[in-house]
Amino acid sequence: MRISIPVSAFVAAIVGFGGTLAIVIAAAKAVGATQIETASWVTALCLAQAIECLWLSWRTKMPVITAWSTPGLALIAASSGFSMAEAVGAFIITAVLLIATGLFKPLTRLIAGIPASVASGMLAGIVVTFAINAVKAIPADPWLILPLVAAFFAIRLFNPALSVLTVLVGGGAAAFLTGRVGGLPAPELSTLTMIAPHFTATAIIGLALPLYLVTMASQNLSGLAVLRAAGYHPEPGPLIGVTGLFSLLSGPFGASTTNLAAISAAICTGPDVHPDPAERWKTGPFYALAYLVFALFGASLVAIFAVLPQSLIMLVAGLALMAALANALSIALKEEDERMAATVTFAVTASGLTLFGVGAAFWGLVGGLVVLFLEKLKKRQSFQNLVWFWRGVP
Repeated sequence: MRISIPVSAFVAAIVGFGGTLAIVIAAAKAVGATQIETASWVTALCLAQAIECLWLSWRTKMPVITAWSTPGLALIAASSGFSMAEAVGAFIITAVLLIATGLFKPLTRLIAGIPASVASGMLAGIVVTFAINAVKAIPADPWLILPLVAAFFAIRLFNPALSVLTVLVGGGAAAFLTGRVGGLPAPELSTLTMIAPHFTATAIIGLALPLYLVTMASQNLSGLAVLRAAGYHPEPGPLIGVTGLFSLLSGPFGASTTNLAAISAAICTGPDVHPDPAERWKTGPFYALAYLVFALFGASLVAIFAVLPQSLIMLVAGLALMAALANALSIALKEEDERMAATVTFAVTASGLTLFGVGAAFWGLVGGLVVLFLEKLKKRQSFQNLVWFWRGVP
């Protein structure tokens, strides 16, 4: 045991929780969750992460770190027209799909077969709204927001992982000290609230299916890649299946899906944690302990976020997703032959289009795959012969 093991685990937990909690709050607001339901959402997520991370790390003897789906939360926050009950129904459907993916290898291969350009275009279209809203927050309170933006880009030059957390803590402290917030809410312990699910076709197609695809393509596959890059080669099915199972158990309490972590996992899997890869799995229990603490005080944390200036919340959410946006855009436009398909996916997703009650993320994915199919069809000799025939070319 080295001190670097618990330190790495706690840093990963703080970065993962504090850096993206604003996105959880935004997602809860988008589906009309009350403050009590939002607190239950956060508490159930933290409990699910703590238990599944503890179990998977101990069982596999690998640093298997889990997290909530930040791109998935961004998708929920960008949606409209869904109630909290419909969202819970969508979370349950998504969890069932994740369990099925863990049990049946062909499903994993099918999701992995979605072109990275199209999947990244969809992700970029989801998160670009948050980046734009972060910029729009500047006129609302420039004296608070502009110094925080400067601090973010200065700090990320030396420590990108802590830059968002610094803005959140610093911005919150500045808001309290300058009188932008009346006072801190009274401390309270968290409770879980059962929410009856409501299953509708529009929520399943417009929310559950895109949430599943985003979680698989942007989180689980990335999380597996981080583990493999660190020299670990776990069987994907059981890991995905366990996160799906705990997503199913936590869904009725308002929690969206949990999945394999990427950024948090990178903090816990490198040689800085321990020179012996066989010892790094011990970050899992300490990471789980941190999330048990977050679960215990989740209601107080949500209450604090409720009194912070809206402009600050928008800024933190946008900055937290800035790196994800840059990475998604670079992947989406990497392959020249797939740029048009990726651009169509991005444009449709970012437009916020709702058609037949189904949201933009689904239509963006469909549009991108159709364009990509037509591009590939054009290259086939039989298609070229057909074009020449119609043009009268012998």
